[in-house]
Amino acid sequence: MVQLPQENSIFTRTVRRAAGEDRLSHAVILTGRGDLTAAARFLAAAHVCEGTDRPCLRCRHCRKVLEGIHPDVIPVLDTEHKELTVEAVRALRKDVYIRPNEARRKVYVISDCRQLNQRDQDVLLKVVEEGPPYAAFIFCADAPAALLETVRSRCTLLKYNGEDAPLSDGTAELCRAFASGRLLPVTTALLSREQSLKRETLQAQLEELWRAAAEALLCGGSPSAGGQADGAAAAGTVRGQSALCRTM
Repeated sequence: MVQLPQENSIFTRTVRRAAGEDRLSHAVILTGRGDLTAAARFLAAAHVCEGTDRPCLRCRHCRKVLEGIHPDVIPVLDTEHKELTVEAVRALRKDVYIRPNEARRKVYVISDCRQLNQRDQDVLLKVVEEGPPYAAFIFCADAPAALLETVRSRCTLLKYNGEDAPLSDGTAELCRAFASGRLLPVTTALLSREQSLKRETLQAQLEELWRAAAEALLCGGSPSAGGQADGAAAAGTVRGQSALCRTM
C-alpha cells in the first residue's frame, strides 16, 4: 500500500468534510510538493467508499483502492511514451460511458499531467464537461499551469504539500466555534484566548484557522452562490482577526 496523507491533517479533513456533505468535486487538480499519488488514492477512495467518515479506509472499496486493484479507479499513465497516445485518450473517452463495475462512481487518475498535450486536454475538457454524473477525474500536476486555462476553470484546485501538519488543539477548538455559525461561541473562544495566551500564540492559531478555512473552500463541487459567500465571509473574518491580532 502507498503511504497515506497524515490523519487529521488539513488535507484529510478537507476531503472528509466535502465527502460527508456530498460536495466532492467531480474534477480536481491535485498539486503541491507532497506525494500526489498517495493524495490521489485517498481522494479516489473518498469517491467510492461505502462506509462512514469517507474514506473510511476499511470497507472493501477503500481497501481495493489502497491496494491499487479497484476496477473503478483507473490510472491514466503511459510509462513507455513521453505523451499519452491518441489511442489511449480515445479509449478513455469511450470507457467513461461504461458504467462502474462495483462502486457508485468511476474515478480516472491522470498521474502526470505533463503527458497531456493540447489535443488530449481538449478531448478531456469535453469529457469533464459532458461526461456522465458517475465519472470523476483527478489531475495530478506539479504545477497547475501544465493544464490549459479552459481545463483549470472546470476543476477544483486542491493543494497537498505532504508535510501538512494536524491542527493544534487550540485551532481545532476555534474551528468548531466558527463552524457553529453563532457569534457567542466565537466571542467566548477569542476572549478566553486573549486572557490566557501570548499575542504571538493567538496570532499563530488565527492564521492556522484562516488557512484551514481557505483549504476547506477548495473542495466545494458546485456550492450555491450563498454558500460561497458565507464561506468567503468566514475566511475573511478569520483573516481579519489575524490581522487585528498583529496590530494589538
